[in-house]
Amino acid sequence: MDQKITAGFVGFGEVNTPREIIEKKCRDALSLLKSLGIVVRNTGPVSDDPAGSQADRAIAELKKDDFDFLVVCVAGWIPSWAVLRVIEPFKHKPMLLWGLTGYAEKGRFVTTADQAGTTALNKPLRDMNFRFKYMVNRLGEKANREEILSFARAAAALEKLRRAKIGMAGYRDMRLYGTLYDGVSLKGRIGPEIEHFDLLEIVQLMESLTDADIAAPISQARKNWKFIREPKPETLRKTARLYLALKHKIEERGYEAISYSDVDGVKKLIKFAPAGALTLLHDNLAVCSIPENDSMGAVTQLMTRFLTGQAAAYLEFYEFTRKGALMGVPDYVPGEIVAGKVTVLPNAFGDFGEGLLNVSKLKTGRVTIARLGYNGNDYYLHVMTGTAKTPLRWEEAGWAPPAPLLPSLEIDFDSEPEDFIQNVLGQHYILAYGDQLRQYRDLCSLLDIRLI
Repeated sequence: MDQKITAGFVGFGEVNTPREIIEKKCRDALSLLKSLGIVVRNTGPVSDDPAGSQADRAIAELKKDDFDFLVVCVAGWIPSWAVLRVIEPFKHKPMLLWGLTGYAEKGRFVTTADQAGTTALNKPLRDMNFRFKYMVNRLGEKANREEILSFARAAAALEKLRRAKIGMAGYRDMRLYGTLYDGVSLKGRIGPEIEHFDLLEIVQLMESLTDADIAAPISQARKNWKFIREPKPETLRKTARLYLALKHKIEERGYEAISYSDVDGVKKLIKFAPAGALTLLHDNLAVCSIPENDSMGAVTQLMTRFLTGQAAAYLEFYEFTRKGALMGVPDYVPGEIVAGKVTVLPNAFGDFGEGLLNVSKLKTGRVTIARLGYNGNDYYLHVMTGTAKTPLRWEEAGWAPPAPLLPSLEIDFDSEPEDFIQNVLGQHYILAYGDQLRQYRDLCSLLDIRLI
């Protein structure tokens, strides 16, 4: 597992079931969770003792440490009140309602009526607005490890989203509509806070840097990147200055993602294409970034990074095909998704001046693309899986000749492309490698938002 995930754990079984059976089943469940890399804070099993002393003990022990989600492990029949008494103080946490199964012994199957306990709980917990996933071990089968791990990642992502902060340099680049957001509903429904700052602050930081300050990032770029042709010395200096200024702001404010005014901001006011600086940023910091003040894109990046541990790069649509889409980026990609060495081309687009355009070849294979959207207080996540391959040779008009082959993928969707096209939420979609649909679905369930 790429990310540390923590879980509280409490098992249940009625007072008339032999204690040693409940304890063994809970130990086996704990071992499975730990084998998945989940850090578990556990307490002893709870029965329906009339005095409630076991429930009180479990509550006190679970409150000693924080955790991402609570495992409510039903190892045998248990009256619902005994479970509710324990989990009520943790209602703000995501929960996994996990019903175990019986065991074979001497040619017969022995059950402790685990699912009598879980089925008695499922609807009441939903009616009481607990946020949980209901999972059962089927007779004679082992627990679904991927199902547990997917939910664990979603629960941890939910906790991280509630604390996340996004830095936004400028506001509404190019007067776009699809990049806007409602700060109150975003904070209330999804969790992240977007904090705005002025590009003037970045310019002042750039101007305060000395030649000695920028020497190290310039040296790093020359050492680690493949340059198709030699850049102008001033292009390298601006790249290093912008990188260091952004890095300082990100670390100072604790941003986990940033977006910025690109065309109307960095390129127009600083007269510089920032692709090289953002490539350097991703080489050195675990931070998400997306241009054009794309608020929903930045939030989707955080969702993706928290779920998968990946860089959560953005791609935009250039063309739709019969099977899917041609997607690429006209500036930079994180080195993590590059096949081979990061490749850079000094080039200019229109009147923006020379920048260090990242023209790296991207990794191919199974992918998932996603974007968050909203209408008022109603949020939804658009997700599609597919297979990414190296595209045909193509170019975007407007680049100084010879036009570069931009970082891009041709993605064949798993479902009907027309359905995806009709539901598309914006020009930027966030890329993750592998099939991540289950994790997105679990996160949407916990957030109570629609998956489309």
